[in-house]
Amino acid sequence: MLISLEELELHRVVVSETYASGALDYHGAEFKQLGPIKVSAAAELTGQEIHIQGHIGGRLWTECDRCLTKVEMPVERDFDLYYRPLKAIAREEEVEVPADELNVGFFSDSGIALEEVVAEQVILSVPMKVVCRVDCRGLCPVCGADRNRVNCGCATRQSGAESPFSSLLEP
Repeated sequence: MLISLEELELHRVVVSETYASGALDYHGAEFKQLGPIKVSAAAELTGQEIHIQGHIGGRLWTECDRCLTKVEMPVERDFDLYYRPLKAIAREEEVEVPADELNVGFFSDSGIALEEVVAEQVILSVPMKVVCRVDCRGLCPVCGADRNRVNCGCATRQSGAESPFSSLLEP
């Protein structure tokens, strides 16, 4: 759905959309959408900027970064975004963006695709490192067994053995 400048010049736009699995492009992110992602938002024109406020909700599936088991994650996120026309910053030379404007996005053409806003907010809701639980022990570096399920008995590496930093241990 396109939130167009023409429509925003006339009135505030209120949106309630549901995106099925596979409808949004997460640009190669390593998670999958479980069921629909629901978004409710309102957009308005404030001067030259488009201001969008809303909420997204849904569920994602990904893998634990330590043990590779499946992890279901809820997505519940409020957002409050500002977008300026790309022509406001489009220049040939590099421009330093002031710190107070780091949260401002840019749009080109005639408006903003709501799908891109929702996909961006879903991606931002996923932590950098996903763990299935706080005390996850991960995979054994020797045999690859899930140490949360079995005690494989593999000997851990001797301190300093086969390490590129072993020479630092010598006095």
